[in-house]
Amino acid sequence: MIITKQNLLETHQRIKNYIHRTPVLTSHLINEMAGSELFFKCENFQKMGAFKMRGATNAILQLSKTEKEFGVATHSSGNFAQALALAAKLQNIKAYVVMPSNAPEIKKAAVCGYGGEIIECEPNLQARESTLNDLVNKTGAVFLHPYNHYHVIQGQGTAAMELIEDHSDLDGIFTPVGGGGLLAGTALAAHHFTKGTKVFAGEPIGADDAWQSFQKGEIIPQTNPNTIADGLLTSLGDKTFPIIKEHVQDILRVEEEEIIAAMRLIWERMKIVAEPSSTVALAALLKEKEKFKNQKIGIIISGGNVQLDKLPF
Repeated sequence: MIITKQNLLETHQRIKNYIHRTPVLTSHLINEMAGSELFFKCENFQKMGAFKMRGATNAILQLSKTEKEFGVATHSSGNFAQALALAAKLQNIKAYVVMPSNAPEIKKAAVCGYGGEIIECEPNLQARESTLNDLVNKTGAVFLHPYNHYHVIQGQGTAAMELIEDHSDLDGIFTPVGGGGLLAGTALAAHHFTKGTKVFAGEPIGADDAWQSFQKGEIIPQTNPNTIADGLLTSLGDKTFPIIKEHVQDILRVEEEEIIAAMRLIWERMKIVAEPSSTVALAALLKEKEKFKNQKIGIIISGGNVQLDKLPF
């Protein structure tokens, strides 16, 4: 499927009454540190606390009436689990979420709080997929992939569309990259709605499958990721990667201490809550700041769902 400019415009129109149009914030101090003018699109203020509300809502709204009667299902231990539960609740349909037994209790509580039904499985890929397949066969629910789904990618792209509407003269936009839904959507938004804004991603060195894939030109699966950025542990998908390969300028890797330093900077100087995965984008920009000197750069803060008793500082 080729995602067109019209697809993205229709997506934003479809979901806008179910999401927040999140603010764009700035910081003079961080601008001085970076040597560039930064515009932070704050998806940490999105409903359920992350950009994933956009993709989940768009995917659910395009289901048929019959499909909605059987509900939706996904596998996730993080923000998409919460997003799907809330998006389903707003449409009065059932949401089933397969979560590993070792998922943080705070995330399980959030899914339940939004009305989702959790089915626990052993914490490995085989158990996750077999549990999901059994669930779908038993309930008839529609499986919605957390990122490797065209309607989800379109929804995630609306965050960058709004940023571009507010600031149409950006030289570049940075996002984090895990499975690639946000990065692919952002790249498509920049491609369709700007005159050459370049898109970059930040990725932890300890989970750098996207960087490896980008360098080699084919998907290199994630193996034994080790990073504080727990939302970036997944591999790219066969729908996200071709878009990234075609429309993303570069993927920049960062160390753990650089992620934590960027997180602390956002908390201390901007007075907002950002999760480690979402601060990887700023960390990447600061690491390579000489390349972006005197430019106007958008940075998508992807989410703010943090376990407060496990802060790294």
